[in-house]
Amino acid sequence: MKTTAFRLTLLFQLLALCAFAQKNAGLKNLLNKNSEFVFPQTSDRISAALGVKTIFSEDANEQPYANWTTKSGLELYCSLGEDKNINEMFFIIPEENLTEVEGLPFNLVMNRTTPEQSAIKFSRYKIKKEKLGEDSQFPGGRRFTFKKGNRFITLLFDRKNLLKFLSITTELIDPAVN
Repeated sequence: MKTTAFRLTLLFQLLALCAFAQKNAGLKNLLNKNSEFVFPQTSDRISAALGVKTIFSEDANEQPYANWTTKSGLELYCSLGEDKNINEMFFIIPEENLTEVEGLPFNLVMNRTTPEQSAIKFSRYKIKKEKLGEDSQFPGGRRFTFKKGNRFITLLFDRKNLLKFLSITTELIDPAVN
């Protein structure tokens, strides 16, 4: 009887570990040695790295966009330039998705990285910190914005202080968008 109980306990522990395991974003081939996203990119290269099909769409202004949703639930999207090259990228995970997704640019982890960890990691940059309003995408959360090289980095955290959004852009995005 003790052996059966031990085996069941061990089985449930293994199942729990698998259920709460991290998933990798699959971006390794798109990042440089400093874990920074390499620009410009092409939709074909991103699709191949992620192992998912690119979904193309247009906004109301007929601006073309590309979108990828990974098996982990992480969504990547970007606008496409006239030459179809990608010069900015947005990473988001739905608020209801609690899976930790690692392998993001700057070694960030969706659903695990906190504002405090990010403040330390990016302390050499002038970080603008803001509280997100109740009408924002992540009400009660926080927004960190800073410039790294020629790119603007925006991090959004939910009210539980977990990273839910990362953008790497060439221009600062109006906060009203988020």
